[in-house]
Amino acid sequence: MDVRDSANPVVVSASRRLAVINARHPWNHNEHFHGWILRNLPDRRRVAVDVGCGTGVLAGKLAARFARVTAIDADAAMAAAASARLAGQPGVAVRHCRFEQFAAAAADSDGDADGDGDGAADLITMVASLHHLGLHDTLARIPALLAPGGRLLVVDLARPDSLPDLAADLASAAANPVMGLIKHPRRARPAGEPAAGQSAMPAMPAMPAMPVRDPTTTLAEISAAARARLPGAAVRRRLFFRYTLRWDKPG
Repeated sequence: MDVRDSANPVVVSASRRLAVINARHPWNHNEHFHGWILRNLPDRRRVAVDVGCGTGVLAGKLAARFARVTAIDADAAMAAAASARLAGQPGVAVRHCRFEQFAAAAADSDGDADGDGDGAADLITMVASLHHLGLHDTLARIPALLAPGGRLLVVDLARPDSLPDLAADLASAAANPVMGLIKHPRRARPAGEPAAGQSAMPAMPAMPAMPVRDPTTTLAEISAAARARLPGAAVRRRLFFRYTLRWDKPG
């Protein structure tokens, strides 16, 4: 039921045209939802943990709002890129480790989310990382990592499996180029191509490619897992092929 996999000639033709427009006016879907995260921060802001930090963009934003931020990523290239981006930022630590390793280390340090005896996390964020992890096991570990009153904020992808999913995907596909024109109104140039009247510029070092994995769980399955592991969690379908999950640990 994923419209992006359709073999219908009309859908294929429309998808190709949209892909051309999207390439000319690119924008980052995950970073688009950083605003949602920053609008939903908990009142207490001592320690934040960003799981699957990628190149460290969100961790850098959280560093301006929390006393300490721990950013973790299982991919060595991502952890290295985040370390380079966040070098010199006070209160920020980047760790190359899997989430289950991080959670186990926190448990060994009496529930301290960053392992140095200063308490558990007030915020845990996961942006496009939960579908890389075991859903039930990951959600089951969250309560022990959060301080009372702490908050989990997730932005992720789900496997389309229903008519509402299909409708949301179609709306997202149609809205995507519009958002691209708003966020990136000037046409993107191929790497190394100079602007009109300018000589070619040396190519900037390329950022490492983000690890990609197709989601295997549906929104219904994710909602059921959240209800079982995190009672009271709010799961919402969003445009641009994403959903959000918010859960507050009881105080």
